[in-house]
Formats: sequence, C-alpha cells, structure tokens
Amino acid sequence: MRSSYLAEDVVLLLKDITGLVQPQSTEEREKLIQSGRHYSEMLPIEYVPTEKYMAVYRESLDRYAKQVADAVGVLADKIIAARGRDVVLVSLARAGTPIGILIKRYIKLKYEADVPHYSISIIRGRGIDDNAMKYLLDKYRPEQLLFVDGWIGKGAILGELEKDIKAYPRVSPEIAVVADPAGVTELCGTHEDILIPSSCLNSTISGLVSRTFLRDDIIGEKDFHGAVYYGELEDSDLSYEFIETIEKNFVLEQASVDPEGQETDATGGSAEKGIDEVRKIAAFFGIEDINFVKPGIGETTRVLLRRVPWKILIDERYQGDPELGHVVRLAEEKHVPVEYYPLAHYKCCGIIKKVADV
Repeated sequence: MRSSYLAEDVVLLLKDITGLVQPQSTEEREKLIQSGRHYSEMLPIEYVPTEKYMAVYRESLDRYAKQVADAVGVLADKIIAARGRDVVLVSLARAGTPIGILIKRYIKLKYEADVPHYSISIIRGRGIDDNAMKYLLDKYRPEQLLFVDGWIGKGAILGELEKDIKAYPRVSPEIAVVADPAGVTELCGTHEDILIPSSCLNSTISGLVSRTFLRDDIIGEKDFHGAVYYGELEDSDLSYEFIETIEKNFVLEQASVDPEGQETDATGGSAEKGIDEVRKIAAFFGIEDINFVKPGIGETTRVLLRRVPWKILIDERYQGDPELGHVVRLAEEKHVPVEYYPLAHYKCCGIIKKVADV
C-alpha cells in the first residue's frame, strides 16, 4: 500500500483501492450506518480544516508534544521490558500507525534495536484482517507480535481483538496504547485522557491514507483490507511534521514508570472501568446503543470529524482548557452543542445523533 511514510518506518499490509470507491458525505453515511450498512463498506469525504481550526491544531501540537513524547517513552520502555528487543510492532490502521512509528523510533534511539513495524486493519464487527495475520505469522513467531493503537476509548477494539485472536494460537490480544483512560490495559503510556494531536486530523496526519475499507465487490478473498491513498493532498501532508515534533521531545533517560499521578487508573484506584461510565452516560441521556457514546479526546474528535454529533460533553473541570480547544472549535464550526457534565475517566465525550434526527 502506498503512503507518504518511509518504508523504513512502516509496511502497510493494505490493498490500494485508490479510485475504486466514491466517497460519501457524512450525513449520507450516517443514515446508511444507522439503517444497517456497515461503516467499513463506505469512505467519507474527508473534512477540510478551516484556517482557524489549523491554528488551534498547531497550538495544540506545540503545547502537548512533550506530554505525548513522555507517554510514548513510558510505553516503549514497558514494551521492551515485557517483550524484549525481538518484538514486532503491529499497529492498527490508521490511528495506530503514527504511534507505531514513534515507538519504533524511540526504541531505535534508546535501545539501538530496529524493530519491525507493520500496519494492518481491524474493523469493529468485521474482525481483524486474516490475510494480513497469515502474512505476519509466516514471517514471525506468534509471541513476537504486539498490537499498537493510539488510545483506548471504551475498549471496543480491545474486545474485538480478544475475540478475533483466538483463531491464532499463541498470539496475544494485548494492545499497547499511548493513552488508556478506560483503565483496561497496563501496557500504556498513561491512564490520563491526554490529547494526541494526530487525532485532530484525518489522512493528512496519517500518511495520506484513508480509514480501512472492506466490501466484497472490491476486496477479494485473498486480499488485504483496503485503503485509499490521497495523493492529491501531498501539499497538505503533515504526517512527518507531527512525528518529528514529538520525536524532538523524547527524553531517553526517563524512568520506566508512569509520570507522576498516573500510577493508578484514571479513577484513582476505583474498580470502575471506562465502559461502566459509558453505560451510565447512555442511561442518563436515554441512549439505547452504547456505540453512540464515544468517550475520550480521541473518540470525541473522531465523532466531530466523521459522524453526525448530537452533543459534546466536557467535564466541568476542563471548561476552557486549551487541551480541548480543537474540540470546542470543531463543535462551533459544526453547530454542535457543548454541555458541561461530570466525567470520571474522560475529559470529554461525543454523542452521535440518532438517524431519525439526521
């Protein structure tokens, strides 16, 4: 699969379907998704950021690059401690891809080990790419494979992994993420709901690659899951600006522990997980399908970029916080109401609008 990433940074195990699929508007896709069409069978017309939104993005990148770099370093140290230097990073396209590149670069700088890094597709409700898994297992031992993603919202992809990976003996369903506010994995850089600036944009910060695609008329039995390469956006590509900005903030001698205040889960040691809070939010707002509730900074941003939001919840403690500046800016642009609401695990949460109201 083509991308704007260097071959030395990542190999994308995806089928290039550029020109084969007509992108659809957010409203059109939302109606089809809620009437039963699977989201992976369509591609969105990608949001073109306004100048004001890009200004907020650049400010966020400058302001939060250090906290992301520290969390990547903590995660990379945990990976080496748990898996050793023969680990193979398998990032989940596409949000996991820039994170996998950052982990690979940190490990190379600190441990002088050039670990392999691949990116493959996993689709909620459709599973992991079986052909990509067979490709990897033909080259590596099952114990070497480690899945990587950007963040965990409520844990849906982790659940998908745990279900799918049973088909591959000795492959661990464990997932390594920069941020796990849901409190479901120890293999994370932080349990705080931090802003990972790559969540603010789409393909222009992800190697000019679309989200992954799976439909029988385009993806054959022996094909990898598909994706589109947006070559026409080369002049707007910020993929390496993001990676290099974070990389410049790496501190290689940091201790292999979570930053101060992040040793316990986001609830300060409570047994409640993020999914429990999501269920409470759904009950409070009368939402029958918890898939309409998208918690955390990354998921809230995705709702605003790709779906039709009903409202955005922001924890009362973070009203006016610059870390959520891009969320507020997007909500203003798309005329989505923002409500201040007490959240335990997360700083914000996006709620998708019901199709009847779209």
